Amino acid sequence: MAGNNIRPVYEKGQHTLAVPMSMFADNRTRLLQRLRQVAGVTGESVVLLQGGDTQNVYCTDAEDVFRQESFFHWAFGVLEPGFYGAIVVGTGEAILFAPQLPPEYDVVMGHVATNDEWRQRYAVDRVHGTNEIATVLRSVNPDQLLLLNGLNTDSGLTTRQAAFDGIHNFNTNNELLHREMSECRVIKSPMELEVMRYVARASSEAHINVMRRTRPGMFEYQCEAEFMRHVYFNSGCRHVAYTCICGSGVNGAVLHYGHAGAPNTRQVRDGDMCLYDMGAQYYCYASDITCSFPANGKFTEDQKMIYNAVLRANRAVIAAMRPGVSWVEMHRLANRELLLALIEGGVLQGDIEEMMEVNLAATFQPHGLGHLIGCDVHDVGGYLPHCPPRPELPGFHSLRTARDLEANMVVTVEPGCYFIQRLLDEALADPQRNRFLVRDAIERLRNFGGVRIEDDVAVTETGAEILNAVPRTVEEIEEVMAAGRREEEVVLPQDQATKPGH
Repeated sequence: MAGNNIRPVYEKGQHTLAVPMSMFADNRTRLLQRLRQVAGVTGESVVLLQGGDTQNVYCTDAEDVFRQESFFHWAFGVLEPGFYGAIVVGTGEAILFAPQLPPEYDVVMGHVATNDEWRQRYAVDRVHGTNEIATVLRSVNPDQLLLLNGLNTDSGLTTRQAAFDGIHNFNTNNELLHREMSECRVIKSPMELEVMRYVARASSEAHINVMRRTRPGMFEYQCEAEFMRHVYFNSGCRHVAYTCICGSGVNGAVLHYGHAGAPNTRQVRDGDMCLYDMGAQYYCYASDITCSFPANGKFTEDQKMIYNAVLRANRAVIAAMRPGVSWVEMHRLANRELLLALIEGGVLQGDIEEMMEVNLAATFQPHGLGHLIGCDVHDVGGYLPHCPPRPELPGFHSLRTARDLEANMVVTVEPGCYFIQRLLDEALADPQRNRFLVRDAIERLRNFGGVRIEDDVAVTETGAEILNAVPRTVEEIEEVMAAGRREEEVVLPQDQATKPGH
């Protein structure tokens, strides 16, 4: 970063998206407008945010790869740890406070930027050291410091409230910033949407590459590795937005497969259905895409029937999306379309209205339809105090928001159909639900796994825009996989291809 011609732009090479620092200036402007107009905050107030710090691996001196705290990133775009940021409500002045690094830092870790270099890099009004926070804020003389303090309703964890030596000498308010800042993050600016289109396209290309290269005999983690290599090498995405889910066969019915207890280790078998849920992150903006396809490149009749049932639900929801539509009703629509398709496929029997009455769809789709997405894969704003409450029914209860849609929200649309042993057994033992189940079909599909189809979708003024671009129809998927087999040979590690799946 050293030098006099520092561009206030983030990019990872000319082949990647250039993100101007004006995007964050625009975010700050939107926040201040909301604070003044909605929350009635006076011009003498100052927003104070504390960025993230590096985290060591337990007691060692090894550090995890740093990723900035999302609220701080949304406001300033700063990549490095240890920063604070202040925004003067009345004037809009943006001030960064940079960590004070020891002289030997440049020997071990690289160039120590000057305050002026930081100012140019992040296009703020001025930069001071973190040891000057109290002095600088006293010179501004705010009537209150607005601090971030709020609950993340997905994790149950609270945000980090800024703290510094001498903060007790200032009047502080930690009750309103989280709500207003979260509302700003829910609605994306045009520049934010461009970043999200970019990362969705990068993830789409990586999914297609995985689809082309998947072969029976590979391990699930090798498919994960293909995705991660592709988004980093081709699109500059060092981080993924969440732990990659690469479920094959029965693992496709494990909703959050891929964690330490089930780490994408199964060998993919001929005849398996694969459910791969993976999303890259670019400059702290997330994507979240799921593709489901047959490991051998050719759908069986059962695979085609289940896949098309989920695709029907996915497309029905996207066609119905527009501002003012209830997300809860979109979940209900997905349930109805899934059940209708399973009736047509001979898996269920009976009256659709009676099935909806007993919430039968939760047996096959126990999760929520989708979630807000942005700087976090499960983005903030789902259940703020003024928002509709969480529904109570199974499936509906797992919705990460119950809000009505608004223009420039971005949500995932991810209906699924899974054959989960415990849920099937519970339904078969329940007189209210078992009358709808065709037992022979249920037993035939017990070890099917699952299908999920997940798109990143921006709400427009008149409808919806799918940000990702992956093959979705059975015919498109089979053609992509056939092309991969025609055009490239996948060489597995020695002896792996000859070992049976386990």
